[in-house]
Amino acid sequence: MFKNFPYKKYRWFITSNDKLVVGGKSAEQNEELVKICMKGEHLDLNSRVSLEEWTIKKEKYIVMHTNAPGSPFSIILDENPNQKDLDETAIFTASFSRAWRELKKEVNIDVFLLEQMYKEKGMKVGTFGVLGKRDVKKVPLKLYFKKQSNILRAVPFEIKNSPIIIPGKIPKEKFAMQISEKFKVSLDEAINSLPTGNFDFFIPVESKIKTKEKIQTKKKTNRRIKKV
Repeated sequence: MFKNFPYKKYRWFITSNDKLVVGGKSAEQNEELVKICMKGEHLDLNSRVSLEEWTIKKEKYIVMHTNAPGSPFSIILDENPNQKDLDETAIFTASFSRAWRELKKEVNIDVFLLEQMYKEKGMKVGTFGVLGKRDVKKVPLKLYFKKQSNILRAVPFEIKNSPIIIPGKIPKEKFAMQISEKFKVSLDEAINSLPTGNFDFFIPVESKIKTKEKIQTKKKTNRRIKKV
């Protein structure tokens, strides 16, 4: 992990394959983050490389953003992400975009390389151009809960026994209070883990079935014990 890079002040999560993904919480943070990564300043001192080497390395850094404004520039801080990393980062980008508060169920995500990004004079803060071809992924907005680096995060991959959260009607602060109580974290930590907007949640069907099976098994066991 990046010891000297203050990634926790941004939007962030760690993929199920242990890759750090970071995105801006605002236009100003998007501007700052992209420029830091373009220069390789996020790397620890002992990992720093020459400008020439970094120019080659950053050809492999993948960035994502929604088709529409109001999204983090999510950067996978690894040169060899796999398909699962890409899918998870796309869902993360969608979920922490304006689309959540607009109650959208799915959204298109642009996928491109860090080296394709450029900044021209006159462009607004947090705005960048992208040269050349970009891929597009259509993904749902949904998240699960998991502690990462000892901090509660809303993550874009399945977690056992975690509710699935989606855009809905429950106000953020009210929902954060429920999350704070369930996961035994502070209200601030719960709020910081969530996208901007309102919420709904549901328990995966599989979890319900397993819970029902456990109850039924327990009842059968109790019956056997009574007979003995």
